[in-house]
Amino acid sequence: MNVYDTANRLAAELRTSKEYLDYKRIKKELDQNPDVKAKIREFEEKRYSVQLEALKGEEQEKDKLEEMQKIYIELMKDELAKSYFDIELKFNVLIADVNKIIAESVQDVLK
Repeated sequence: MNVYDTANRLAAELRTSKEYLDYKRIKKELDQNPDVKAKIREFEEKRYSVQLEALKGEEQEKDKLEEMQKIYIELMKDELAKSYFDIELKFNVLIADVNKIIAESVQDVLK
């Protein structure tokens, strides 16, 4: 069995997985609601900025954290946004699990 053939089969299975199809669907729904989509983008930009500062070892700006939390709380009141975050999480867990399985299979040569 060719590794590339296996990888292509995995890619095809990922594209037909419930997690992928749900994620694709919810993203299309977001395209129909630009206000919620913009609010999610704003939240994700703030979250990325906060995470980047943390990775750099920089002190977290309290104002940024509070603003990010405020936006998140507001988003959780919207059913579309809440569904988006739930579905996105499930998709990301699937991808992380697949990556973990692959990494564990070759860890002996990565040490």
